[in-house]
Amino acid sequence: MAYQERTNTTYGQRLGKSGKGIGLGILLLVAGTVLLWINEGRAVKTTRMLNEAEKTAIHVEDVSVVNPELDGKLIHATAQVTTSDSLTDPIFGAGAVAVMLAREVEYYQWVETKHEETKDKIGGGQETITTYTYKKEWVGAPIESAEFRDPDYKGLNFTLSNVEDKIQYAENVHFGAYRMPDCLIHQMSGRVPVEPVFTESLKKEWENSLKGVLERRAPKDSIFAEKELVHIDGNVVYFGRNTSMPEIGDVRVTLTKVLPGEASVIAQVYQDNLKEYTAKNGMSLATLTMGAEDMETMFSSEHSKNSILTWLLRLAGILLVVFGLKGITEIIVTLFKVLPFLASIANFGVGAICWIVGILWSVIVIALAWIFYRPVLGISLLVVAALLTFFFIKKGKSLKPTSDEVQEDNK
Repeated sequence: MAYQERTNTTYGQRLGKSGKGIGLGILLLVAGTVLLWINEGRAVKTTRMLNEAEKTAIHVEDVSVVNPELDGKLIHATAQVTTSDSLTDPIFGAGAVAVMLAREVEYYQWVETKHEETKDKIGGGQETITTYTYKKEWVGAPIESAEFRDPDYKGLNFTLSNVEDKIQYAENVHFGAYRMPDCLIHQMSGRVPVEPVFTESLKKEWENSLKGVLERRAPKDSIFAEKELVHIDGNVVYFGRNTSMPEIGDVRVTLTKVLPGEASVIAQVYQDNLKEYTAKNGMSLATLTMGAEDMETMFSSEHSKNSILTWLLRLAGILLVVFGLKGITEIIVTLFKVLPFLASIANFGVGAICWIVGILWSVIVIALAWIFYRPVLGISLLVVAALLTFFFIKKGKSLKPTSDEVQEDNK
């Protein structure tokens, strides 16, 4: 059942909060502006680095032996990734000759969800109804239920065991005859299951430990004494009474590995090592794709990644600018809160202005950044911004009634 809290805020308190919001709004506006500027510089530099690398890179058919003639060159090749390193999970005994070994831990917990609904009152006050709901979920970390708002759910969460996530990487990994750097090793993918190694003595040790936790948790409940609390299903270790009916406190551990295999790489050769290629502008590149992939496709993929990241950061910057302007102008809306219907009109109008000004501001910042990094395209963007500004001003004027229309209405 949902738990609710009601709080009331006076008109004066709302004005004070809006006043403080001006400072936060300015910070958001500045942060959004800086992000937009830096992002455009990063995007241009990355594009130039990729273009430079594309012109420089050469395809190499065979990297099974070290070739001194390749020293210092940026190469593309497809070869087998190999390693002789054996990785072992220190807790669950899972081990393999692998590039990566991972342990992912989940906990079954009560999760608190918060929903707020506000109602404006005549006179400028506000009532806030906060609803807290609770449901059981698998989560990546234990949740402290002592902070829950509903007294009925306080302190209900616990865990049978606290086991941390862990990722291990092999140190000695080779691409053909060349040693791979960490930046390429970490790009390898294709996780497959790896089974834990549980001896009877280890399993019994875990059983006793988990039952001890339950005894301290529920000393009068004896049903756990008859139930196994350690269950192993392939690469999953489950701590709890019933794997198909999870209870609060249950823990689920999944073990995976990445095996050596075929990969395609773009990187710079340095003696018998591969390393990141550094362009003239200081940007670097070292990329890996699992399986066989030609050089043109790999560079096209890098350009796409750069484009996607650029647009995501642009969107984030625009939102920061818009919400910053909303924070700065929120006090205007709050002044109208004395009469809620007036506040709704003001909120719509101020919100629309914030979006229009925020988008125009962002376009201008992006254009200025491009003028700095790419003058031709930057000037084009400024022209677009000027045309948009002219359009909105003209549109605003066209919506105002003329003196003749006013006289006609008065008749």
